[in-house]
Amino acid sequence: MKNFHIITLFPDAFDSYLGESIIKRARDDGKIKIKFYNPRDFTGEPDKRKNRRIDQRPYGGGPGMVIQALPVLKAVQSTSRRTKKKQKIILLSPRGKQFTNEEANKLAKSKSDIVLISGRYEGIDARVKKILKPTEYSVGPYTLTGGELPAMILIDAISRRIKGVLGDEQSVEENRIAGADVYTRPEILTYKKKKYRVPKVLLSGHHKKIDEWREGKK
Repeated sequence: MKNFHIITLFPDAFDSYLGESIIKRARDDGKIKIKFYNPRDFTGEPDKRKNRRIDQRPYGGGPGMVIQALPVLKAVQSTSRRTKKKQKIILLSPRGKQFTNEEANKLAKSKSDIVLISGRYEGIDARVKKILKPTEYSVGPYTLTGGELPAMILIDAISRRIKGVLGDEQSVEENRIAGADVYTRPEILTYKKKKYRVPKVLLSGHHKKIDEWREGKK
């Protein structure tokens, strides 16, 4: 089983995606396990208010607010109490290295638990990086509102490479010859009085020619 520990201020944001389709089935089948840790629960404040203060203005001035280091550090520390496995700590950041299929394969094959830290606002106090020395990943050359979507992307990309999650390992697209274009029934689609046909080579049954066609479509 692969364990994911998610550090996030908004755990409810994950419900819809992680509760559907292949990821849900992988969780139900015990292939992956996902736990959430909200830094608000580690502020040291005695009450249980949902909006416990977690951010402060940045030193030196500047726009926005910065997530405090200590609650995040305590949340990460809490994850280690739930497992005896080694941990791979990952910080989702637009300044991180590009996350790729190769990185997903490495993480899927690793026996370590995965801790994903989702940032928000203007970021997390830089001392978190100095103390934890996490691997920083970016999911693309753009900036998002928070790290929740990138965390879901990593969970999906890693999980589908874990044996048994997809059922047929050939379903991992990059492990087989898969063109950019795919077709299914009907053979002839009529739309607005115009006919659109499936390429003849896909109907030929000639696997070598089909593979060559797909290679040419990549």
